[in-house]
Amino acid sequence: MSALKVMFSEIRHRLLSFLVGLLAVIGAVTLFVSLVTMGRASNTETQRLMRNLGFNLLIVPAGTDLADFWATDFVKGDMPEEYVKRLARTHGIMADHYVATLEKKIEWRGREVLLTGLLPEVHAIDAPATKAPMGFQIKPGSCLVGSALARSLKLESGQTLEVLGKKLKVTERLAEDGSKQDIRLYANLRDVQSMLKMPDRINQIQALGCLCAGATLDDLRKQMGAVLPDSYVAEIRSIATARSQTRKMVEEHVGFIMAAALVVCAVWVGLLSLLNVRDRHQEIGILRALGFGSGRIMALFLGRTVLMGVIGAAIGFLIGTGLALEYGPDIFKFTFAKVKPAYDLLVSSLVAASVISALAGFLPAMVAVTQDPAVTLLEE
Repeated sequence: MSALKVMFSEIRHRLLSFLVGLLAVIGAVTLFVSLVTMGRASNTETQRLMRNLGFNLLIVPAGTDLADFWATDFVKGDMPEEYVKRLARTHGIMADHYVATLEKKIEWRGREVLLTGLLPEVHAIDAPATKAPMGFQIKPGSCLVGSALARSLKLESGQTLEVLGKKLKVTERLAEDGSKQDIRLYANLRDVQSMLKMPDRINQIQALGCLCAGATLDDLRKQMGAVLPDSYVAEIRSIATARSQTRKMVEEHVGFIMAAALVVCAVWVGLLSLLNVRDRHQEIGILRALGFGSGRIMALFLGRTVLMGVIGAAIGFLIGTGLALEYGPDIFKFTFAKVKPAYDLLVSSLVAASVISALAGFLPAMVAVTQDPAVTLLEE
């Protein structure tokens, strides 16, 4: 009788033991597939939520007094508007979502107002074209008003305002933010440049920097400094830290769960294989006496665990994918469309489960092939 027939006969004879081991593999693969499938959507979701914190980099003219800037929240110097396009067109810069800004504090209707001009966002040349824009999108001739400013001056959406000789229509009264946004009057950059008589000039560039994969702020400053030598890159530390810590927490959490599941699965399969060898030591002695060599005995036990891994991986993939598709959209409200079957994980699961099961069954198989058939057959 071939080792393959013996293996299937043994599985039928000890079906419960095989099913218990199979359950361990199914559980581990299910957890792995569901976590990775939803994790891909989670990465996008986390990036989207962290992105909504706002820009974490400010590029300002060199020589800007940062103490004065943080106190007043606007830059007194200026630089060419062309700088934002120059940055966006340069390959290899670890930043994206560039927005050209011109700000100045003015007196308007007896109030101190931060007049802020914005251009639509310019994407980095390396960034995917499908990225959603950040910041406000303001058309020429329109404006947005901060909540405190709107409340004190009784401004409402639809009103037409005259600011420094230019008429602007209020398209939105912003929600209370608890920052200097509440006293800002946002308008299109072209309108603000015209009102301040500063054509083609800006005083800061807002950007979203990616300080990942071991990169530092100094690295990013060197990259931008090579393109704009007469500028300075300031980081909004609280936003950058929140992004970094959240990303690290998510990665470590998922990694720990998957590693724990694989270890438990390997230990479970290994113990079951060891018990299987112990229970079958007399059968092993008979097989050795019938001429089964060490290689065939080893193939018998390793084949059982590998088969367990293959079947468990296939079933676990189906269950894990089903769980991800069922519950993913409820968890990830912004990126539910990103929860899709990860068919590439099927091959990974089959290979990984087979290898881990084989490794878990290797020691018990070694125990089986080292048993002396003469000693075993002398036992009652």
